[in-house]
Amino acid sequence: MNLVRTYGNIIKKQAPVHKKAAYRMICVGLGLERFRTNHLADRKIPAAWRHLNTYAVEQVRAALKDPEHTVWANIFAPVEILQCFDVHTLSIECLSSFLSGFTIEDYFLDYAEAEGISPTLCSYHRNFVGAMDSGIIPPAAFAVTTSTICDGNVNTFRHLGRKHHVPTFLLDIPDKYTPEAEEYVVGQLRELIGRLEETFHTGLDMDRLSGILKRENASKESYARSLAMMATRAYPSTLTMQMYMLFANHMNIGTSEIYDFYREMEEELSSAPEFHGINIFWVHLLPYYQETLKSYFNVSDRFQIQGLDLSLDYMEPLDPAHPLEALAKKMICNIYNGSYERKADMVSRIVEEIHPDGVINFCHWGCKQSSGGAMILKEKLQEKGTPFLIIDGDGIDRRNSHDGQIKTRFEAFLEIIEQQKGA
Repeated sequence: MNLVRTYGNIIKKQAPVHKKAAYRMICVGLGLERFRTNHLADRKIPAAWRHLNTYAVEQVRAALKDPEHTVWANIFAPVEILQCFDVHTLSIECLSSFLSGFTIEDYFLDYAEAEGISPTLCSYHRNFVGAMDSGIIPPAAFAVTTSTICDGNVNTFRHLGRKHHVPTFLLDIPDKYTPEAEEYVVGQLRELIGRLEETFHTGLDMDRLSGILKRENASKESYARSLAMMATRAYPSTLTMQMYMLFANHMNIGTSEIYDFYREMEEELSSAPEFHGINIFWVHLLPYYQETLKSYFNVSDRFQIQGLDLSLDYMEPLDPAHPLEALAKKMICNIYNGSYERKADMVSRIVEEIHPDGVINFCHWGCKQSSGGAMILKEKLQEKGTPFLIIDGDGIDRRNSHDGQIKTRFEAFLEIIEQQKGA
């Protein structure tokens, strides 16, 4: 970690006056990390996780090095359509997490605030804005986002699109499913496809899109089987690895690489040893850098994150014969779209199916949805007698982390779980 921090400090020194040098250092750092994950990763971590790690790092590196063929997107965008244009998809959340991994998030957060971006805006968004507006990260060729979940998301994309002259497309997603709502979203998808065809000078192959949806269905079926096995089998990971699931379940779902990842995970789990420790189901984001949580969950024989709600936001099969209608329904019926009760009901149902020992809800600073709905989820899980912990913090800004408070509350939570398991 000291080496990473030193490297990050050099980037921050270069950033104000040598922007291209700072950008090159970020790309080189990602290349070094790709080599490390591919050749020097901890062998206690299952192979599927290691392969996903290398794949995710390479996806970000490729997007930064080839901005002319990169699309900015949020994690709920129809990435299946973007895959048909052979572009790199870079999300705000993913790039911000990687910049935080370099320990340079403070520079970009401060830059955004200095130019007038509100400090109450989600730090993932402020970090991304700072990285673009500072001139360190080059603009993409196109941007697409949705109105789902995040009230700051639309304004962030509008700001970046206007300031950096990036064509931006907003998908307005109705909060309830009806045939008319599906038709409305399909119309927007057709318009989006037209804009992408104009930007990248190629047409969309609908048969290719159908094939992507078939792989997505197969990937989710494999993951569902893996999730069931994780209740009783040891499959160690890290907080960072769990966050990489955003690449698997969102940014790159439907690709052959992600299908292979899920099949490898399922195969490894089928022969994994029994697990007799504490399984936790996690809600919302993971503060990958937080020392107490790292000490308990990273490559642990005793504690295991069994699943993440973001990985299960829409698990219904998609109809490959009608791909646009299927994608429209997927976005409308996503558990993060509409009222919080939809998400709370899903988490409650998953708890009944996979029987975790406890549930942790991380309320990320600046995310009104996670903070405002946590008590609704708490009431539902109390009815089931499931231990539930709310942790407040920041997913990427280390300055907003309070390790002492988290340590005290987390260890008290573990005592409750152990007493309940003992009883």
